[in-house]
Amino acid sequence: MNRGWAAHFDLLARYNAWATDRLLGAVQAVPDADYRRDTGLFFHSIHGTLNHLLVGEHLLWFVRFAEGASPRVALDAEVEPDRARLDARLREGAARWAPLIAAFAEDRWDGTLDYTTMRGTPASLPFAATLAHVFNHGTHHRGQITAVLTALGHASPELDLVYFLQAPQAQATP
Repeated sequence: MNRGWAAHFDLLARYNAWATDRLLGAVQAVPDADYRRDTGLFFHSIHGTLNHLLVGEHLLWFVRFAEGASPRVALDAEVEPDRARLDARLREGAARWAPLIAAFAEDRWDGTLDYTTMRGTPASLPFAATLAHVFNHGTHHRGQITAVLTALGHASPELDLVYFLQAPQAQATP
């Protein structure tokens, strides 16, 4: 049994919420033209990539971990067109992970994530590795947005995990 997975993933969930909050704070200062224009991201714009984070982390994977199902949501859809509502939904979604992780029994970490795909097919993945993938995916896209903000000449937040770990106030309240 892998002891300590819960603490490890709780830390990642708190970092994820902290990084989301800091990134969205920096994005608020970006003019709408830069926020929505094609900036070379896979999802074309900051807005599109933030929508992808919403879909991937919260509307698909959170539901798979919490309910064992995949809702029908297009991965490339901009499901939330309004900037303020998108920010609120991302912050709310990021805050849900730590309580969910805390609710998992210790033996759950060595098991599988069993869910039904959007097409109704049963799927089974290694539990801890799949959750690590979810957080790595989010970190990757937050990093893309941070690079774009820097390239556009806008203030870019410090999202480094080492910074987060060294800042006691950030750890206590991400």
